[in-house]
Amino acid sequence: MDTQAAREALLSGQTWSDFCDTLKRAGQQILRSEAPTDEVTRAEGYRYLSRLLRIALEMHVEFADPDFPGFFAPSHETAKIGADNPDNLYQYARLNGRNAYRITGQRGSVAYLSFGTQKGGYETDGKMTQTGFIDANGLAISPDGSFEIVLSETPHEGNWLRMEPGTNALVVRQTFLDRKTEKPAQLRIERIGATEQPPALDPVALNTGLTRASAFVEHTARIFADWAQGYLVHPNQLPPADQAVCQAAGGDPNIFYYHSYWSLEEDEALVIHVPKVPACDFWNLQINNYWMESLDYRHHTICVNKHAAHYDANGGVTLILSARDPGRPNWLQTAGHRNGTMCLRWVGAAEPVHPVTQVVKIASLGGAQ
Repeated sequence: MDTQAAREALLSGQTWSDFCDTLKRAGQQILRSEAPTDEVTRAEGYRYLSRLLRIALEMHVEFADPDFPGFFAPSHETAKIGADNPDNLYQYARLNGRNAYRITGQRGSVAYLSFGTQKGGYETDGKMTQTGFIDANGLAISPDGSFEIVLSETPHEGNWLRMEPGTNALVVRQTFLDRKTEKPAQLRIERIGATEQPPALDPVALNTGLTRASAFVEHTARIFADWAQGYLVHPNQLPPADQAVCQAAGGDPNIFYYHSYWSLEEDEALVIHVPKVPACDFWNLQINNYWMESLDYRHHTICVNKHAAHYDANGGVTLILSARDPGRPNWLQTAGHRNGTMCLRWVGAAEPVHPVTQVVKIASLGGAQ
């Protein structure tokens, strides 16, 4: 669509009509034949679409101008995508690979910090291909904890994060071992050489933003519904995910991922055993609903990580998913769900160790309440 046509579409109301039509069509993903039909899953599916819309409007309307970038959270306590990590603070900024940017920050004490530039998007080709990456281990940081990173196409002295002409986004992951004691990094991003102020809202820009936002909702819902469908073939198991698929969707290259589907009766537990936890920067296991949203970690223990886990004498760990407290360490609460998805991640492990799973009766574990 050329500039004049885009302007006319916005001003005539056609853009808004198309926006609403796309959102309506996105609802078909919740009614897919393979998806669970219980009331909780169905209700969470429609809430999920509303959450995706909030994220999409932040991404493609409110923070969309790469000449005046700013950080926002693309996943958090009440808006979630693709097995969002409950131990993460996610930050996102829109970029233009032809520009150059500067991030200034204070390191804080968060356990893991990474920065990745990307191109593509769920609203277009369904991928978020990495164009540059650096983590805190590769940063030069001053004694007072301050640092700068330059983002550009051409190499730069000091901390440099690569971009390509097609780069359009930056994703920051801050991963906590213990949110109660660790301080997040404080970050600011600016375009290098920017002196002007943002212009008034342009109808063409809003046409683009609303079109991309609605496409983001529809395509994101479809992408992760496809993923969940694929996990149905190995219920209550936890095999390695296709790492190339995870990376193409915007995964962190330091992470080895496992994804699957779980389904339990009220009196059953899923026991996940890792005989020897590998040396790594971080690991965790989380429970998600069917739509690959982490369950409500504000009010339930749905995630166990490297810091919080209880280990056996051999350095292994056994985690238990169930509706009721089994009276054993490392219990993850299914929080009113009978089924869903789950994710295990090793961060910075030289070699991943694959878990073994078993469904048992809660009563057989001993100490059940």
